[in-house]
Amino acid sequence: MGVYEELGLAPIINASGTVTRLGGAPMPPAVVAALAAAAEQWVPLEQLQAAASRRIAAVTGAEAGLVTAGSAAALTLGTAALLAGHDLGRMERLPHCRGFPHEIVVAREHRSGYDHAVRAAGARLVEVGFNEVVAGAGVRRAEGWEYEAAFSERTAGVLYVFSSAAAPTLNEVVQRAQRHQLPVLVDAAGELPPRANLKLAETSGADLVAYSGGKSIRGPQSTGILCGRRHWITSAALQMLDMDDHEQLWDPPPELIDRSQLAGIPRHGIGRGLKVSKEEIVALLVALDLFAAGDYLGELTHQRELLEQIAGAVADTAAVCTVRTPGSPERPPLLEVDLTQTGQDAFEVCRRLRLGAPPIYVSHGELADGKLVIHPICLDDTMAATLGTRLREELEHPQS
Repeated sequence: MGVYEELGLAPIINASGTVTRLGGAPMPPAVVAALAAAAEQWVPLEQLQAAASRRIAAVTGAEAGLVTAGSAAALTLGTAALLAGHDLGRMERLPHCRGFPHEIVVAREHRSGYDHAVRAAGARLVEVGFNEVVAGAGVRRAEGWEYEAAFSERTAGVLYVFSSAAAPTLNEVVQRAQRHQLPVLVDAAGELPPRANLKLAETSGADLVAYSGGKSIRGPQSTGILCGRRHWITSAALQMLDMDDHEQLWDPPPELIDRSQLAGIPRHGIGRGLKVSKEEIVALLVALDLFAAGDYLGELTHQRELLEQIAGAVADTAAVCTVRTPGSPERPPLLEVDLTQTGQDAFEVCRRLRLGAPPIYVSHGELADGKLVIHPICLDDTMAATLGTRLREELEHPQS
């Protein structure tokens, strides 16, 4: 009996990919081994984060980095850094920002539920621009001048949600913010691969960039990375680390925290609840090295074969299967199963797959269009065979 069965739970077949609600990506054996090895010894966390900062900087080209409790935590800590800097009084007052700049300018089309992580630090989001293409009202989207028009003495920085289709470009937004000496925080949580996106801080000049550590990097699911300018990383680290020490004994590594820039020692900051364990930090660094070296790329061919196997299992049904080739050659392919010609309701098929034995969770993002989407990263040969059999059974299920 496995650990989940002992808790009364049935392990699922995860065909949704690296989503948080299902536990993220599979960790490679080297990452699991590093996590276990790190549990057997102890080091001061500020020293470990300083070592992590050096490793992250080497991979990303940023000045410094921090391992965080997921990309949402990276956004909260990054925002807290922009709001407080090295001002210990501001750190103490967050998320209450009365009396100092706390507005973060963001394109209206970049808003989502995930920016609660930014608001949690005390920031007030100021929206600019429109996506008139999506609204069916025209051809224009958010434009660079609209950011500058919103800047004022209350502005603490800019939030930019990165994607290959985002508008205006990150480089333009950074250039406009720099004219006003304003920092830019980038949410790039799910924008890996391609591996080139690890260099966003270096190539765009953005001040801070947040990534997920538990998706394509394949570290522990609850890890993330915040990288960028050392000044802001220092502030973020100060607001997360355990600060219960005597002033005359506290001796953090200067490359992570320069005590000469501080009037004293801050108390526990707004990020104290976002702590990261030594095991997670070490495991994330191993995973980051594997990802950056391209070690996972060799799996893509087999992942496509698994999807073709699943498609073959339902080839003589009315479902139309298409293996989607991703925009980046470093991303896994996806299998689209279009049910519109089957007479089956995609939501109902998805529900029955979840309720079966074993439970199967396919991506639900396109159910409204009558499509199931299957992501291969968490599948093996046995799971793919089971998924194909179960999917065929459900497509043959009598309509109610």
